[in-house]
Parts: sequence; structure tokens; C-alpha cells
Amino acid sequence: MAENKMENIISLCKRRGFIFPGSEIYGGLESIYDYGPLGVELKNNIKKAWWREMTHGHQNIVGLDAAILMHPKVWEASGHLRGFSDPLVECKKCHKRFRVDEVKQSCPECAGQLTEAKMFNLMFKTFVGPVDDLASVLWLRPETAQGIFVNFNNIRQVARLKLPFGVAQIGKVFRNEITTGNFIFRTREFEQMELEFFVKPVEAEKWYNYWQEKRIAWYLSLGIKKENLRLRDHKKSELAHYAQACSDIEYRFPFGWSEVEGIANRTDFDLKQHAKISGQDLSYFDDETKEKIFPYVIEPSAGVDRPLLAFLVDAYTEIKGGRTTTTKAVKEREVVLKLDKRLAPVKFAVLPLVNKTPLLKLAKEIYENLKRYWFIQYDEIGSIGRRYRRQDEIGTPYCLTVDFESLEDKKVTVRDRDTMKQERLNIAELEDYFREIFENF
Repeated sequence: MAENKMENIISLCKRRGFIFPGSEIYGGLESIYDYGPLGVELKNNIKKAWWREMTHGHQNIVGLDAAILMHPKVWEASGHLRGFSDPLVECKKCHKRFRVDEVKQSCPECAGQLTEAKMFNLMFKTFVGPVDDLASVLWLRPETAQGIFVNFNNIRQVARLKLPFGVAQIGKVFRNEITTGNFIFRTREFEQMELEFFVKPVEAEKWYNYWQEKRIAWYLSLGIKKENLRLRDHKKSELAHYAQACSDIEYRFPFGWSEVEGIANRTDFDLKQHAKISGQDLSYFDDETKEKIFPYVIEPSAGVDRPLLAFLVDAYTEIKGGRTTTTKAVKEREVVLKLDKRLAPVKFAVLPLVNKTPLLKLAKEIYENLKRYWFIQYDEIGSIGRRYRRQDEIGTPYCLTVDFESLEDKKVTVRDRDTMKQERLNIAELEDYFREIFENF
């Protein structure tokens, strides 16, 4: 049943324009995906919700957009060049490669014999300039955090920030994962939403606990069911080389409990390392103790794709027998994507009741007036029941139906996706009505 749900969601994503396989006309590229017209809207809404929560919701958090390409010494200082790797085995028969912790005695694909394990760096290598030699090697960043650390002095000085303070960033990262899968859950190219929150070392545990609570609350506020979320603390053997403590916010996907976000106490490792390798002073002068310190860093970090998948899974609802009509044309099941209104790609749809010129004209006028403020749709094709079902399937919270009465009373019928409640609203009041609901989303 869970597998069928995942298959149905993947099918819906392709059919309705959320997510497409990358380079599909050439046979695709493993674990690379493109976001379609609805997918990019959903993705942008998630990023917008995160950004507003992290920056607009706190006086002591600012933003940054650092470059993807960075000086190679950045990755020497961060430890990625020597430590960002997985043990890898290769099948001698089919030559496929696997992480050691995901195979046993033989190849899971063809039962062939496996080679001895070798360490495999997960960073993508590239070159700058016309010559491919060691002097021109660069790396595609595997995380956005290092851009924040190397800009620590710049940001602190121009923003005039005192501890505790944070720097938020959203950006593309690249990891040459050996094993990928479960749709967009593990891919080689994805976007990260990261906060580096700098604190006094003695206050690190307090802020670590604070961000655990805040980040779980964010998912709940956007509609994730409480029973589908849990917090899992890492064992010492799981901790990254820079971390004193780490915990995962896990979601119950159809394929099992898996991480959607991590919260780590990175200690003062990064700032100390960059100060050592660069020769620059990245310490902070504490006005209270009158001494220089290296702040600890608490890091909530999430890839955009995993929360997006969790929101889709949590919202996906099948209603047997349908709900918009009782005619025989209804399929055996009807799909409703109950996304939070702020995340929904299409905020509302304008639908003329029938294909008659006066109704089409008024419906198009309403659409033209409101599309300046929100991503909305106009649809006149098919029966009104079919159009309702199309909007339900993509998560549209409201449908505005223009009927013959609308020509007389200048009102439309507004239908709520979740409650099915319908009410008549004045056309002149629609902008204010939806502005209050969507809070400028």
C-alpha cells in the first residue's frame, strides 16, 4: 500500500507538471530531476516560507547568497577533501558500485563478487580556465555553510551583529552520491536551506535545544501531521568530524522513517580551521568577558527537496468514489492534494460555469485583475466537475465559479478545497479576501 502511494505521487508529479526526470528525451540522468511549472511554484513557496521564518521572524538573523565555486583551500580547511567520503565496493561482474553499509556478501543486482572497499570522495571536481591540471582544480560545493564561515567577518561588521546571531542561506549544492533513489529524496544536485547560528560556547546547548523545537514547529505549522514527525539523536559513531551533537528531524515516508532536516552543534571547528588555514583573525571579542572567543555554531540544515517530498506525501489524499459528482464518469478514486494554502502552487482557479461568451468574458476579467498578485489559473475546458477535480489534484485551495447570476449580482461562488463549503463573494472584494488568507504569498 505504501509503495503504491509513492508510485501514485511520482505519477501525479509527472502528469500534473510538478517534477520531470532530468534530460528525459535522452533517456534521463540518474537521480537528476527538473521541476515543472507547478513544482517550481511549490519549491519557491517552501523556500519563501523558510526564509520568512528564519530572517523576517528574527531581528538577529541576516541572509547571504555565496558563490557555488570557492577557493580550493576552503575545502581543505573544512575537512571535506580528506573526510567527505564513503567506503565503496564495486561488483566485478556488472561493475556497479555500492556503499559498504548497503550491501552484504555479494552484489545486490547480479549476485556477483565484490571488490575490497575503497574510500570515494563525494565532491564533484571541475576546472577553472583552459587547462585541466592540478593547479586549476575547483570543487562544486557539497554544502552552503562554508560560504557563511568565510564571510563571518564581512557579515558581522556590516550588519553590526552581536552574539547570538545567525546567517541564513539557500543555494544549490552537489554531492556525488554512490547510492541514490526514492525519487527526489537522495539526488546528486539539490538546494539546501541552512542557518549558521553563532553563539557563545557556554550557551551552545541551550540554542541547540531551541532550534530543535523551532524547526519541528515550522513543519507542523505548514500542515505536516504530528504523528509523522520525530526527532532522532545521533549516536557518537554517526557524528560528523566537526559535530559535538546532532539530531535529525525524521518524517515517516512510504519507504520508512528518514531525515528531512538535521540540527547540529558544529562547535567552533569551522571558524578555527578557516582562521588557521587563511591566516585571518575570525575570532569574536566578547564585550562582557573582555576576551576573544571563537563562537560555537548551531546549524539547522535541510535540503529543499526532502521537505517538499514530505509535504506532498502528507497532503496526498485518495477519496474512493469521488466527491464532486455522482455520475458514472467519476473514476474509482479521486485525489485531493491537501497542501497548506501558503505552499499550494496555484492559489485559486477562476472557472466559468459553462462555455458561454458573457461568462467567459467576466471570468477572464476577474483572472486578469487578480493574476498580478498571485499565481492563479483560468480554466474553461471540460465540465465544471472535471475542472474541480483537476484543481483538487494539484492542491488548489479555492475555486471561483462564475455563473449566470454573477452577471446580475456581481458575485462569484468560492469553493473551499478541504471543507467543500461554498459562499458567494462580491467580485470587488476578492483581492482583499485573498490577500488576508495568503499573507502576501
